[in-house]
Amino acid sequence: MGHEGEGAYAVTNDSGDKALYLFQQEDDATRYAGLLEADESTTLSVVEIDDGLAVETCKKNKYKYVIITPDDIVFPPQDYDNIQDDSVA
Repeated sequence: MGHEGEGAYAVTNDSGDKALYLFQQEDDATRYAGLLEADESTTLSVVEIDDGLAVETCKKNKYKYVIITPDDIVFPPQDYDNIQDDSVA
C-alpha cells in the first residue's frame, strides 16, 4: 500500500493546538474517516502504524496526540478540523 497523500489527520482546538488522533481499532478509524469524507471533498485512507513508534514520534516532535479507545465516541469537529499536509514522522 502506498502512502497516498503522506499526511495525517489532526484536530485543532480553540487555542490553535493540533492533536493527532490515534485509533486503537481499525473499524473506529474507518468510521471516523467516513464521517470526515462526508463533510470534506477528500478521500482518506486508514493505515496501520506501530503504536509505540507513533507515540514516541509525537513526543520527540512535541506534537500532541489523542489515543482513541473503543470506549470513546468522537465526531469530527465542524470548525476546527485540519487535514495536515506535512508528515508527522
